[in-house]
Amino acid sequence: MPTPLESRRIVIAGASSLLGAELKSLLEESRFAASDFRLVDEETAAGTLTEAGGEAAVIQPVEEDSFAKAWIVFFTGSSTFTRTNLALAKRSGAHIVDLSGELAGQSDVHTWLPKILTLPTGGRVSSFAIPSAAAEIIARLTGALSSLKPSAISAVAFQPVSAAGKLGIEELESQTGQLLSFQSMGKQIFDAQVAYTMLDRFGASSGQSLSAALASIRREVKAVIPADTSPPAIQLLHAPVFYGSIVSASAFLGPALDAAAISKLCVEAGFTLTSEDAAPSNVSSAGEISTQLAPPSPDPSAPGTVWFWAAADNLRLPAANAVKLAESLL
Repeated sequence: MPTPLESRRIVIAGASSLLGAELKSLLEESRFAASDFRLVDEETAAGTLTEAGGEAAVIQPVEEDSFAKAWIVFFTGSSTFTRTNLALAKRSGAHIVDLSGELAGQSDVHTWLPKILTLPTGGRVSSFAIPSAAAEIIARLTGALSSLKPSAISAVAFQPVSAAGKLGIEELESQTGQLLSFQSMGKQIFDAQVAYTMLDRFGASSGQSLSAALASIRREVKAVIPADTSPPAIQLLHAPVFYGSIVSASAFLGPALDAAAISKLCVEAGFTLTSEDAAPSNVSSAGEISTQLAPPSPDPSAPGTVWFWAAADNLRLPAANAVKLAESLL
């Protein structure tokens, strides 16, 4: 007899993170609202008062029994936190859903995206990876164009400071005010000026690494696209914004391209096409669970080249995908 839905224990590991909070909010609005929630995180976040399922809850440190009797465990914190606690979570026999990027591309992990990758049949798969918003945009675009056999695809993703969590948001906010007031800046998180600045790397003392984030995106994209599809060239840059994943990409498709046909392929791949006068942005995508795409733009200076501009909510999109996966696993 299957376990009643309200008795299924859901563990959010990394519950104090922005992604963890977003996931919890969406779970509480879903058919899992009455489930048994358990919130755990690193020692520094333990004791934080929050709520779950409409009741007061305290985020707990990870202990030996933190994942006991869990039906599903979502990892929403840092990749280090996932790596440290993965073995303990697996011992519970629960489904593991990773949103931290740590498990992307591993042989025993199934990467999942709606409309692209379905649940495997046959043997039971217990570990899943949900790609980041930037990786989803790039993977969907690569898949959409695959039938046109592009000679090359390149993409530049722009990372907001919310990728570094609440402290990253606070540092951008404080730096903005300090620069406007001609005060010295705090650089505790990024060891660099992130306000009003585009960067391809942070300071040497920063705990945040654009190169590590880029490597994770590349693994995620490779795990999503078909094995016989050439992976796109990808770069990652810091953008001085709080939220939202933005991607600029180009594809070399040859002179006989049809912009309308390309748009149709992108819509079929899961993109929401915007109008010519309403380009996607980190603002327009806020709170949405779609990947927004501007109409493809041919480059008149390089015949056969098409430019793409896309945006997605970097927190809500992967969190919504994780909820959809959980619903599929019922």
